[in-house]
Amino acid sequence: MLSRIKGFVYLLLMVPCFMVLGGLTDTMAEGDPDYDPPLAPLGPVPVPPDNPITPAKVELGKLLYFDPKLTGDASLARVDCHDPKQGWAFADPICRGYPGTVHWRNCQTTINVGYYGKLFWQGNSKSLERQAKSAAQGAVAGNGEVDVMVERLRQTPMYMKLFKEAFGVELPTVPLAYAAIATFERAVLSQTDTPLDRYLKGDKNALSDKAKKGLELFTGKANCIECHNGPMLTDEKYYNLGVPRAVEWLDTGLNQITFRYELYAKGSHEVMYREFKDDPGLYYTTKRKEDMGKFRTPSLRYIKYTAPYMHAGQFFTLEEVIDFYNEGGGENEFTEKIGNKTPILKPLNLTDEEKEALVAFLEELSGEEIRIGEVKVPPYEVFPDISGLTQAKAKRTGLEEYLSQWGLE
Repeated sequence: MLSRIKGFVYLLLMVPCFMVLGGLTDTMAEGDPDYDPPLAPLGPVPVPPDNPITPAKVELGKLLYFDPKLTGDASLARVDCHDPKQGWAFADPICRGYPGTVHWRNCQTTINVGYYGKLFWQGNSKSLERQAKSAAQGAVAGNGEVDVMVERLRQTPMYMKLFKEAFGVELPTVPLAYAAIATFERAVLSQTDTPLDRYLKGDKNALSDKAKKGLELFTGKANCIECHNGPMLTDEKYYNLGVPRAVEWLDTGLNQITFRYELYAKGSHEVMYREFKDDPGLYYTTKRKEDMGKFRTPSLRYIKYTAPYMHAGQFFTLEEVIDFYNEGGGENEFTEKIGNKTPILKPLNLTDEEKEALVAFLEELSGEEIRIGEVKVPPYEVFPDISGLTQAKAKRTGLEEYLSQWGLE
């Protein structure tokens, strides 16, 4: 009997589970042999055991998110590329870069980033802490030097106080700053109460009738759910959809410089460097020819506020995106030369009414905008003259930590 039970359990583990939630079931599309999970409500944000969420850490992270001290010349903050008024993203097709440069891809929203298993369009950062480092120190992003950034933090008395409260340290460090920013993003920029979440939890009035029709199309005829599934509406897989190249690389010198720099810096061979005009995407990570032009599926949550869309902001409206998929995707340098366009894409033959229903669904699943009000970052102050500072005066002015770090208590 025990062996029969073990065998039954084994079969349960091996056979794909056809979950049912809110009338939605697993799906499988032609060209992709994997069963994909149904849409589901978004649960609590995952928190790494070595960086738990605390109120002190969240407050520190919020200030650092808005503070330009963690960049090369202290002119850019994280908020400058991920702005609450622009969907916690950046409303131009290509994100801004460090002064004198531009980025080479579209800035994705930081809403719900705590749920991703991999970050960036290539998926080459596996945690918010590591992503914060890339944003602060990347050559065309923050371009920050660690020794300069840490000195800026230590020359800000408010940060001396907040780092001690959040982490129990006498002196700020840059890795702890990244941990605080990641904590703020997990705690504050996670949206779990959208109309879609309420609908999936049983509130059948949470979506409008048109949005319900859009949901039916999303999971059926339009087959959006093949890639945009599960609680985050993404499978986090990589596809070449035949998205057209970014026009900025062809007519703007500064964009061309960044594009060529990235080709060179990420190990492309000479022919690619001289001839390619499309972004190789995942190829930068894997160096496999079949991965050229592939990018990680983004979440569709908060999409109402995050135009333009695609990895280089090629489409400015949801209507344009739906038209692109309705035509079965497109063609680019890699689909033509390599033939690696995902076979999932097929012409959909959607009517105008069906397209409108899909747009309504996408807009309603986004929920309300997340705003947190004005944030004033703490200023620099002159480092105190320790040699002339008495213990009594230090305690009256709240500078005990300076005495402690210099052994003058």
